Amino acid sequence: MFGQKLLPWDYGVRNLFRRPSRSALTLVGLTIVVLLVLVVVGFIRGLEASLSATGNPNVVLVYSLSSAADIENSAIPASTPTLLTASVDGVRKNHGVEYVSPELYLGTRISAEGMSEPGLGLVRGVTTSAPLVREQVQLVEGNWPQSGEVMVGRLVHSKLGADADALAVGHQVSFDGQTWTISGRFTAGGSAFESEVWCPLADLQTALKRQDLSLVAVTMQSPDRVADVDLFCRERIDLELKAVGEADYYASLQKHYRPVRMLGWIVVALVAGSGIFAGLNTMYGAVVGRIRELATLQALGFRRRAILLTLVQEATLMACLGALAACAIGISTIDGAAVRFTMGAFMLRIDSLAIAVACGVAVLLGVVGALPAAIKAMRLPVVEAIKSI
Repeated sequence: MFGQKLLPWDYGVRNLFRRPSRSALTLVGLTIVVLLVLVVVGFIRGLEASLSATGNPNVVLVYSLSSAADIENSAIPASTPTLLTASVDGVRKNHGVEYVSPELYLGTRISAEGMSEPGLGLVRGVTTSAPLVREQVQLVEGNWPQSGEVMVGRLVHSKLGADADALAVGHQVSFDGQTWTISGRFTAGGSAFESEVWCPLADLQTALKRQDLSLVAVTMQSPDRVADVDLFCRERIDLELKAVGEADYYASLQKHYRPVRMLGWIVVALVAGSGIFAGLNTMYGAVVGRIRELATLQALGFRRRAILLTLVQEATLMACLGALAACAIGISTIDGAAVRFTMGAFMLRIDSLAIAVACGVAVLLGVVGALPAAIKAMRLPVVEAIKSI
């Protein structure tokens, strides 16, 4: 390409403004396509971030061996925390307080003010030692729940499909035949805990008429000591317990949701493919309307390759403008939007990877969408093209 006569760079830029209506429609279409890609990638990234933020390498989860990986179906003796601390060394302590959290966990129907029907929510019965183990949980409003009270994560309203104001401090929710007063709201660093309702363990056991636990979460002094808890569970086969590092547990959930992530990437490919086909039609119409102009450029001495490069430049520039518009909309409106899912709720995440994928799709749309139409136009003989209307 060196040594051949090239068109000025601003020639392609000026052409975008020669037909403002066509350019505007093309820009809107490209923006929509790239925005759809951003939403899907933001969903995948948000799901991954929520699961990875939940696991702590120093925390080990002890639950029923027969429940497989479903903690909701786990039932272990209420004496398990005492047996663990008495038999296993390396449990983290602070001023004589052991970092051990006995918990009762279940999914149940929860109703709140303004809801037409109860929504499926996640409830965790905890003691005052839970914040020691779940270090990412931070109370941002109100107080720790007392008897008859609950505190809600910041994404509970999304999980239930309720209005955020209906779950404000002082309002009430109902589940398992009992009405509870909301005493506080908490965040958990983007983890899955943010879509849960927490209440006193004793109250939840009374409401469910249960004396057992779902799991015990224990913070060890180091990740190396997690194996000690696993050894205890293997030796005490009469208890039928299983110990799994919290980080490993949520990593296994990521594998469980791998088909969902794969489906998301397939959707990205389909959206990009649809955008390319739409781009082909748009560019074909745009190039056909400029055949005489392109032939005149050839008659003036510009090489076909130089003209082709200019057409691709125009399409790529338009696609990049669409990508910028889509990223601006995505960051301002989509990033941080809450989404309901089976594991709870999480927020869409428009991060650097999502933006890179969206921009890559935009460039692909510009180049691949412009090339076929431009090549076809360049193959016409100059004289025939000049005579065309």
